[in-house]
Amino acid sequence: MAVSIAGGVRPGKLIEIERRLYQHLIVGKHKATAMEDDINDTLEADANKLDIERQAIKLRLDKQAKAQAIFKAISNQLTETVNNSIEHKLASPDLLLTHSGVQEGQILLLDLLLEKDPNFGRLRPIISSISWLSRDLITLINSPASRHRRPKTSDVQVTDIKLILNYIGLENLRLLIPYFCIRHWLPSGHANLLWTTRKLWRYSMITAIAAQALAQLHNRPTHVSYTCALLYQLGTSVILSSSAKVFEKHWGTWLREASQSRDKEVYDAVMATEFPAEQIFNHVMQHGHHLNWQLLEQLEFSDSVITKVLKELDQDYHFSDLSIDAAIVAKASCFAKIILLEEHQLLEPQERKVLLDYYEFTPQEVIRLKAQNYRKLDLT
Repeated sequence: MAVSIAGGVRPGKLIEIERRLYQHLIVGKHKATAMEDDINDTLEADANKLDIERQAIKLRLDKQAKAQAIFKAISNQLTETVNNSIEHKLASPDLLLTHSGVQEGQILLLDLLLEKDPNFGRLRPIISSISWLSRDLITLINSPASRHRRPKTSDVQVTDIKLILNYIGLENLRLLIPYFCIRHWLPSGHANLLWTTRKLWRYSMITAIAAQALAQLHNRPTHVSYTCALLYQLGTSVILSSSAKVFEKHWGTWLREASQSRDKEVYDAVMATEFPAEQIFNHVMQHGHHLNWQLLEQLEFSDSVITKVLKELDQDYHFSDLSIDAAIVAKASCFAKIILLEEHQLLEPQERKVLLDYYEFTPQEVIRLKAQNYRKLDLT
């Protein structure tokens, strides 16, 4: 007789599949194609050039046993230095928060947007105080592709935040502001993490769109599920961003010192040292979901529905015990894993069945999720 796993203690197979997904996102060498809204589209040439340069150096090093030994010693030392710095930050959420780019005003804004009838008078000054968010909204509304209620015959650039918020409308703001926030928190501007960032961004967007669809199906507030689904990768994004900054700081310093000392062997060894993706992957698996809510609590948002859902997802080990909003995010994340892993033949049919059974997917939910467009955010 078959034993049902639906909703109980997470089977080891599910934990293994989640590790496989993050292994693919962070460590995998797949070069992800850019989405329409990619935040690092100008970095692709740099990333490819860096890959080619590293491969050329490695080939040259392979021909020199002595240089290979130097490469191994220097690379290990640099990686250990970076890893120690990252572990020091992870041991202190307040220290990590300081360098994360996640600020109280941004979370307050997300929280206010979840209210039944948000007060635009409260939203406006907060948006104006976040320069990158104001810039993103201004760019959006003035884009020729914008479908919002801006007069089509006008060539004048709209820069007044009050006008822009009125043009965009509340429901679109509930989609756009969490979208711009998580995009801002991702590790942008780092050639070493271009492919990782693209994959994580796509995973985040698939999860958010799936959560929105499931919330609509179950008559739940779509903006709650959508926002929580995006912030489900907050901890991972902060770890990756912080790690990229630490790595590039040490890597750049070591390169300059090797260049100044005219030590070509050491210079080549440092240049060929890659971002320590395997170690960062382990940090993400250990700390990522904890940080989702710990960072929000650090900013004194313990009572926020976002914090409560993210904490529930981290601490509850039985799917059947989750609240409906947390269950929606868990299901959406599961479906995103299936899509991404199947694209690269990293998921067996039996494993897919285990995932769908554990998270108690109904045929109606699967049909609804399969019908979604996961390539683009659908604004009204």
